[in-house]
Amino acid sequence: MERLRRFSQYIFALIGNSYWLFPWKAPIYQGPVKRICFPGLNCYSCPAASMACPLGSIQNFLASFRTNLQAGILHPGTYVIGSMGLVGSVVGRMPCGWICPFGLIQEWLNRVPLPRIGLWRPLRWLRYVFLVVFVVLMPLFVVDALGYGSTWFCKLVCPAGTLEAGLPLVWLEKGLRAAVGWLFAWKLLVLLLIIFWSMVTSRPFCRVICPLGLFFGLFNRASWLRLRFLADRCVRCKACARVCPTGVLFFDGTDDINSTMCIRCLRCVSICPAGSVKAEFGPVMRRDYYGKKIGVGNPQ
Repeated sequence: MERLRRFSQYIFALIGNSYWLFPWKAPIYQGPVKRICFPGLNCYSCPAASMACPLGSIQNFLASFRTNLQAGILHPGTYVIGSMGLVGSVVGRMPCGWICPFGLIQEWLNRVPLPRIGLWRPLRWLRYVFLVVFVVLMPLFVVDALGYGSTWFCKLVCPAGTLEAGLPLVWLEKGLRAAVGWLFAWKLLVLLLIIFWSMVTSRPFCRVICPLGLFFGLFNRASWLRLRFLADRCVRCKACARVCPTGVLFFDGTDDINSTMCIRCLRCVSICPAGSVKAEFGPVMRRDYYGKKIGVGNPQ
């Protein structure tokens, strides 16, 4: 299963970054395929990117929402939100574990032989701050004199944008080198901190910051792809806890197995010696008042 997941990560990284003409043509591809949202964190401005980033697309829509509304232009952004919702409702946060290039980069970095540092669990709540404040509220309300907002998460936080777009574009375009200032220095510092953190902690960006991962994770309990923990079979060997890249602890009841942190890597399914973790696929049915399943049900 792990080999299949790794193969999927490599294939989707190539699909999302398949524009290899940037050294000879325009540095940023803007063809028709760029209208498609890639279901992972992959910067729109990356010279090799062939598709759009859903986070950037949402921020662009919200940044122009006020001026569009004043001009009588109804542009609800249903395609971006709808496509993300469709992916989330079917597979939950699975794109983080099987598709996202920046998740793959963090896994590479975590192989560096350094002492490991655990993640302080309350830090996981910061994801909600980044999603609500940087992705939604700031593009809507932190605007210029004309009423336009900006893609604040991309500008101030996103390390994937610095790694995949900022550094390559500065290298490719001589004119950009003269324009590099404090903002680029700040983003570079954020990237370096995330790189070092990823070496000592498994997927810290996914667990503490990533708004896209949180958005998909909100569907985990209701998505068609779900995990089920059969507690009566569990032998408490803690193998699932040792291999989980996002620190989901369901064997002792600390977390729900379908919590927003689960990236559906399915390592726990593969490693469990007692077969106490199962993957299910199908629509979620309603429950009775006592939490018992009716039909397929939503696993605890």
